[in-house]
Amino acid sequence: MMEEYRKNLKLAAYLLEYPDAGWWQEFAAYREAAKELQTRQARDVFLEFFDYVEQLGAKEYESQYVRSFDFSQNTNLYLTTQERTDFGKQAEEMHAYKRLYLENGFDTEKELPDYLPALLELAASVPMEKAGGVLALAKGKVEVLRNRFIEAKLAHAFLLDVVLTQTTGLEGDAA
Repeated sequence: MMEEYRKNLKLAAYLLEYPDAGWWQEFAAYREAAKELQTRQARDVFLEFFDYVEQLGAKEYESQYVRSFDFSQNTNLYLTTQERTDFGKQAEEMHAYKRLYLENGFDTEKELPDYLPALLELAASVPMEKAGGVLALAKGKVEVLRNRFIEAKLAHAFLLDVVLTQTTGLEGDAA
């Protein structure tokens, strides 16, 4: 049985990805997976988010997604772009994320290594003791992003609450 942290991270990664045709095809299956979560708080957040997306409808949700993540520097899902003034630091961070994938036997083919959904997928794919380290590297950036989501009034902030709760739990387990 897949551990709860894996389910939470996979659900968050899925819901943060671009809603293309394949995403919509998997929508019902992911909703069902959310119903099976043991942690009531995470289950409620995910199910309410699925309801939110469904109420908006495909066209409006896709439009909102593009406006929120593709056309906004403040709320995009690439973690190293949050501090755009220091390109040397951004390059170092990007290298650290890339190294994280390689050290865990993975590589990013379709996305840059600082893409939050890809990092969540990585954390969900490694053993629990390594997942905490993956998430710890991104934690500060995820906290900044969560605050920006709140300022922008994006429902996705609740997804980041689940991610941060999971991060804290995995850091505690690794200690």
